[in-house]
Parts: sequence; structure tokens; C-alpha cells
Amino acid sequence: MSDDGLFQLGMDLEARDCEGRDFTAFVEPRSTTHTEDNTSTAPAAHLQDDRLDHFIERAGVRCAGSHLIIDLYDASRLDDLPYIEEALKTCVEEAGATLLHIHLHPFEPTGVSGVAVLAESHISVHTWPEAGYAAFDVFMCGDAKPERCVEVLERAFRPGRSQVSELLRGKEVA
Repeated sequence: MSDDGLFQLGMDLEARDCEGRDFTAFVEPRSTTHTEDNTSTAPAAHLQDDRLDHFIERAGVRCAGSHLIIDLYDASRLDDLPYIEEALKTCVEEAGATLLHIHLHPFEPTGVSGVAVLAESHISVHTWPEAGYAAFDVFMCGDAKPERCVEVLERAFRPGRSQVSELLRGKEVA
């Protein structure tokens, strides 16, 4: 895959804005890996505090992050790609997350599918305007507040009803 193809997917090796300008100098590097210093005699809890994995604690459970499955029924504006993009950006802002890239794809005759790639993970969407239904996945780790996206999406798409499920991802990670 070409470097441009990786950029289109939000997977390029250098952080760039939507116009291709390098902004790595302005973004704190994040890592999900940890190199352990085997020479340290510090207790394991101290080493864990220094990790850059951005694990969270939810309801007393340490996990990689909160993954919200959000179903909107009898919703509106589900075929309006620019509107959906703005709603995703509002989700990112209100959740306190870091947007890396958004890619949305319109379907013919109707529907939109896409993803907002975040430093904290992602928000994905798939819409069925003819049925008034939208499926959103909001997965975030660290200090982000994914639950704030529910309110944003309900305000934006005014569903007749919504259903939200939460999965705590990575509960088995030591």
C-alpha cells in the first residue's frame, strides 16, 4: 500500500493534518507498549503507574477502555454525510478525545459508513436511512468520556428511541 493509501486510512507513520502538514511536534506521543526496566527494584504497582497504555477503571474494573454500542431507531439525517461528519467531530470534542482522521463513505442509493480514528481508539458509524436506523460504536480509553457521545448523537439525530450497551474491553489484560 502506498504512503498516500496509509494516510487515507489514517495509518501513516507520521501524524499529519487533513492538508498533509506534519503536526507531530504538537501532539504528545502515545504508546500502548511498555518496555520494562528489569534493573528496577520498584514494586510492580509503581511500574504499572508509569505505563503509557491508558487503561481505565470503570465500576471497579481495570480495563483497556469502554466500548459503547449505540443503536438509534427512527432517527433523522442519516444520509447527510457532512452532517454526520460534524456530529462525529462534536462527539470527539465533547468526549475530550483526540481526532486523528475521519473517513466516511456514502452508499447508493442511501446510507453512510465510516470511522473517526482517535488517539484513544475510534468511533464508527453505519446508517440505514430507509429504516431510520444507525449503528454507532464508540470505543475510548484513557481520560476520554465516551458516554458523552450518547447525548451528542441523540441531539444530532433525534431518534424515537435509542439503546446503549457497554462492553469493558481488555478486562483480562494483566
